[in-house]
Amino acid sequence: MKIGTGKKVMLGITVLMLVGFFAWSGGQSGGAAKGEYTFSFWTFQQFHIALLEDAADRWNKEYPDRRVTVESSSLPYADLHSKLLVALQSGVGAPDLVDIEISQFANFLKGTVQLADYSKYVDPVRDKFITARFDIYSKGGNVYGLPYHVGATVVYYNMNHLNAAGVRPQDIGYWTSDYVEAARKVKSATGKFMTTFESNDQWSFWPMISQQKSDYFNAAGDVILDNDINVKTLQFQYDMIYKDKLATLPPGGYHHTEEFYGFLNAGEIASLLMPMWYMGRFVDYCPDLSGKILVHPMPRWEPNGFRSAGMGGTGTAVTNQCDDLDVATEFVAYAKLSKEANIKIWEILGFDPPRWDVWDSPELKAENKYTNYFKNGTALFETLLEVKEEIMPVNVTELMPRASDLVKSMVVYRVLESREQSPYEALHEAAEELRK
Repeated sequence: MKIGTGKKVMLGITVLMLVGFFAWSGGQSGGAAKGEYTFSFWTFQQFHIALLEDAADRWNKEYPDRRVTVESSSLPYADLHSKLLVALQSGVGAPDLVDIEISQFANFLKGTVQLADYSKYVDPVRDKFITARFDIYSKGGNVYGLPYHVGATVVYYNMNHLNAAGVRPQDIGYWTSDYVEAARKVKSATGKFMTTFESNDQWSFWPMISQQKSDYFNAAGDVILDNDINVKTLQFQYDMIYKDKLATLPPGGYHHTEEFYGFLNAGEIASLLMPMWYMGRFVDYCPDLSGKILVHPMPRWEPNGFRSAGMGGTGTAVTNQCDDLDVATEFVAYAKLSKEANIKIWEILGFDPPRWDVWDSPELKAENKYTNYFKNGTALFETLLEVKEEIMPVNVTELMPRASDLVKSMVVYRVLESREQSPYEALHEAAEELRK
C-alpha cells in the first residue's frame, strides 16, 4: 500500500507512530522484484482466509512469473469496518484486499469510490451467476466487491421431531397454514418449539420479507420498511411466539451465540430458518444433530410465491491504496469467479457458490463433511437448483448500514423481546428515522 498522491502527513505525527501503524496494518505491499507481489488482506471471518490462501497456491502454479503472497489479518467486525473507513478517508493505512460485509458496504460506495472496479472480469461470466449477488456491491454499473456465496435461505428441519409428529417437509407448502399446523403437531408430539425468531438480528425477518419481494428500501432507494408486507411478517413471528406459543426466542437473542448453539444441538427446536452458509455452524457446533437435519426450501406466503431469499454476504474488495491494482484485482477475480474457484468455495468453506453452473458439478456431489452431516447427502444442491429463479436482489442504499442497525436494535427487539411496541409502531418509527 502507499500514501495517496498529494496527501501530506500532518505535522506532529511522529515517524515512530507511522512505523507502528504500518506494522499493525500489514506493512507495505506490491511491486517486489522478480514479479513477486505481497498483498495485505483484512477480514472479520477467520475461515475466509483459507480460500484466498488456496487461490494463491493455485495462482502461483499457473503464473510462476507473477507470484502472489497474501498476508492476512482477522479483525473484529466493528474494528475492521471503522478502521477501513478511516484509512480510506485519510488516504493512508488501508489494506490491499479487504472483506466488507453487506450491511456495511454502502458506507464505502459514498462519493468517490476508493475501491477497484471488477466489471471487466464480471461481465464475461455474469450470466453464469446469481446476479443479485453482484448488485449489492455495485454502483453506477461498476462492481466493487466479489461475493463468497449466494446465501440462499432454507429451512433446516430436524427430522427426528418431524417424524415423531408425522410431518413431511414436502407437505409444508405455506407459512401461515402448513408451517403453523406442522408446528402444532410437533409441539403436541414432542413438546418442542417449531423454531426461533431472532430479537437482536435480522436473519429471521429479512429473508421472510425478501421472499415476498419486499425489503427495507425499494429499487429507487425509497424507504419501505413499514409497508404492509413487513408489518404482516413481523406480526406472524410475534403470533407464533406469544399467541400460538409454537416458536420462541433464541438464547442470546440471535442465531450466533454459544448459548444458542447449545440449545440447537440439544434438539430444542424442530426447524431453523437461515441461509445455506449456516451449514458450517451445524457441522462445527451441533455434532449431536448429525444425520438428523434436512435442508429444504422455505414455505411460500402465497401461490407461486418465492421459496428462498439471498441473505447476508461479504464482498472482497481491492482498495485504491494498493500499489499493484491490476494484479490484485485479477487475483481476487481468479479466487472468486472461475468454475474452479466456485467449486473451492464449496469444498473449503461449505458455502453455496454464487456461480450456479457449478451446482450440478460432480465435485459438489462428492462426499465431504457437509454431505455426511445432512440428510440430503450428496443431493444438497438439488435444493438450490430448485429455487434458483426464486431469489430476489436486496436493495442496498447508502442508508443500509443504518437500516440494518435499526432493525436489529429497535424493530425486532422492541416487538419480539421487550414487547413494548406493535409491529407497525416499531417499523414505522424506524422508517421515519431513515426518512429524516
